[in-house]
Amino acid sequence: MKIAILSRDPTLYSCRRLCEVGERRGHEIQVIDPLSCYMNINPASPTVHYRGEPLGHFDAVIPRIGPAITFYGTAVLRQFEMCGSYPLNESLAIARARDKLRSLQLLARQGIDMPVTGFASSPDDTQDLIAMVGGAPLVVKLVEGTQGIGVVLAETRQAAESVIDAFRGLNAHILVQEFIQEAQGRDLRCLVIGDEVVAAIERKAKEGDFRSNLHRGGTARAVEITPQERDMAVKAAATLGLAVAGVDILRARRGPLVMEVNASPGLEGIETTTGLDIAALMIGWIERNALPGFTLKTGG
Repeated sequence: MKIAILSRDPTLYSCRRLCEVGERRGHEIQVIDPLSCYMNINPASPTVHYRGEPLGHFDAVIPRIGPAITFYGTAVLRQFEMCGSYPLNESLAIARARDKLRSLQLLARQGIDMPVTGFASSPDDTQDLIAMVGGAPLVVKLVEGTQGIGVVLAETRQAAESVIDAFRGLNAHILVQEFIQEAQGRDLRCLVIGDEVVAAIERKAKEGDFRSNLHRGGTARAVEITPQERDMAVKAAATLGLAVAGVDILRARRGPLVMEVNASPGLEGIETTTGLDIAALMIGWIERNALPGFTLKTGG
């Protein structure tokens, strides 16, 4: 198969691994910078042009689109979809997951448990907003934040009011969320492919922090998850329409809670921690779904 990987940086671990595995299994892989693409939106013959030339047909596209370029990146992916390429994750599903507010509303509609979350725009709502999520301590998140950036723990009501007012002064959209103290800076990252959790790790925040993101200095270990956690992760990914997702779950006293669903989960932390070949599982999903009847040219 001919497979495109939409990525701004071919040297990133996840991109390199997908290239290695794809080529080892006999596929033609091309890494394409989505910001260098431009499109002819023509109902008769839609095309994608790249650095001065029209791109030919790709059987499948693997989107590794960073949050900073979600709008243009998903537009490019939609164009590939119009041209008949199979997307590992569809553009609409990625857009749903990247909009934190929208994704939480969709999860809540399906009855998926999560931390109590508030959203507001008027400074007059601050007091009631804080009370809505159970008071301080609480977590304030930028809607556009990622990898733990723009996430603040406010330990007192006064601190919460100050943080909320500061973000609003920047005209930033924010979520105010219940702080799950018993999680103790830990969460689960469940890697979902299709209707299966293929790997799970527990991430732990570094000393003095509450954010468990590995990009923020957190550590990880392989972990067994419960059937309830497994079902919750699969349902969360399916609710947003994602074939591949990293579902982050907190273990609270009242049961597991979905914190976030990542449409472009990094592979380095989970592969290194578990020893599993997640990249091969992703390429395998494409082989089974993009071209029915496809046969591998080589092993691996």
